[in-house]
Amino acid sequence: AADPAITAVAAVHCETTTGLFNPVIEIGAIAKRHNCVYIIDAMSSFGAVPLDAASSQVDYLISSSNKCVEGVPGFSYVIARKTALMATEGYARTVSLNLIAQWQELERSGQFRFTPPTHVLLAFHQALQELEAEGGVAGRSARYRKNYQTLVTGMRTMGFREYLDPTLQGYIITTFLYPEHPNFDFTRFYQLLNERDCVIYPGKLAEMPCFRLGNIGRLYPEDMTRLLVAIRETLEEMGVK
Repeated sequence: AADPAITAVAAVHCETTTGLFNPVIEIGAIAKRHNCVYIIDAMSSFGAVPLDAASSQVDYLISSSNKCVEGVPGFSYVIARKTALMATEGYARTVSLNLIAQWQELERSGQFRFTPPTHVLLAFHQALQELEAEGGVAGRSARYRKNYQTLVTGMRTMGFREYLDPTLQGYIITTFLYPEHPNFDFTRFYQLLNERDCVIYPGKLAEMPCFRLGNIGRLYPEDMTRLLVAIRETLEEMGVK
C-alpha cells in the first residue's frame, strides 16, 4: 500500500533454512488486493503439500523435478496462469529465461528450445507415475507427515528442541537446536552419523547453532526410526546425555 511501484509479490511455500510453511493463501489475498502478480516458490513443497491454485490466487508456481516429486535434479518448471503469462510478451531480457517463448515453442512443436535433459524427463515421468500410485499429493503428504511425527517424537525424547514453534513448522524438513552439553560437537556428530550411513544437513542460521533433518524422498517411518537409533548411539559415543 505504501509503494505503488511494487507490481509483483513472491513467496516461498516451504522455507528450507528452518522448515517453516509460509501462509501462501493469505499472502496471495494481499497481493491480489493490490493488483500484484503473485509468484510462489514451491521447490520444496510441490507434490507433497496441498495447494489449490484458485484459493492461493497464484499466477506462477515454480518447482523442480526432484524434491517432493522424487525425481532427479535437472530441470525446473513453471505452472502459470495463462492470462498472466501472455501479458509478459516482450518482457524477457534473456534468451534462456524467456518463459513465454519456451511455452510457445512447446505448443508449436512439442520441443524444448534448447537441448532437453532427456534422462531427467524420463525419470520425472516415472516419478509422476509413482506419485499417482501413492495416492497423489494426499498420499505423499500422509507419508511425510508420519516421517515428521516419528522423527520429532524421537528427537524430543532425546532432549532435542526444534528451532520453530510447532504451529509454524512444516513436515518437509525440521531444524533442531544443538544440545546444551559441553561434549556436543557438531562436526563429530555429523561424522559419526555418516559412519552409520545417515547424512544430515548442517544448519544455515548464522545467529543460532542448529542442524536440519529432512523427511522427504523415498523414506518411510522405519527409516526415521533407524536415524533415531543412530543419533542415540552417536550421543552415547560422544558422552552427551
